Amino acid sequence: MSEIIKVGMADAKVSHNPAVLVTIGLGSCVGIALYDPGAKVGGLAHIMLPSSKRASNGDINPMKYADTGIELTIKKMIELNAMKRRITAKIAGGAHMFACARENSSFLKIGDNNVAAVKEKLAQEGIKLLAEDTGSNYGRTVELHTIDGKYVIKTIAKGIKVI
Repeated sequence: MSEIIKVGMADAKVSHNPAVLVTIGLGSCVGIALYDPGAKVGGLAHIMLPSSKRASNGDINPMKYADTGIELTIKKMIELNAMKRRITAKIAGGAHMFACARENSSFLKIGDNNVAAVKEKLAQEGIKLLAEDTGSNYGRTVELHTIDGKYVIKTIAKGIKVI
C-alpha cells in the first residue's frame, strides 16, 4: 500500500516508491511533479508565485516561488538517490481565478506568470517537461504516484485526467 504524503501550499515533499504525493487547491498556483523513473523518486512542489526576486518583508519561504522551489525539490530528490539527468516534469494549475474588468493587469495573470516561470526554470535546469494541464478557470487537486510517475489531476468541473 502506498503512503499518502500531503503537500501544503508553498511546500514540497519528496519520496521513494511506494508513495502518492498529493496537493489540493491549485488555482493560480502550479503543482510541479518531478520524477526519476530509474530511482522511482518523486517530488511535488506547490508554488504560489513566479520569482523569489519579488519577495518582500523578509519572506524567506523558498518553496513559495517557482525559481527557488524547483531548485530545492531537485536537491531533495538527489539526496534520495535520484539522478538529475533522469528527472522529468509534469505540471498542473496556473488557472485564471480572478475575473475583473482590468484583465490586462499582470496581477490577474498570476497563473500565466507562474506557468511561464516554471517552464523557464525547468529549461534552465535541463528538466524535460513531458505534459501539462494548465490555464482555464478551475481549480485542481493533483497526485504524483512514485511507482510509475503517473500524475493524476482531479477537478470538479472536468473530472479526472491522467498525464
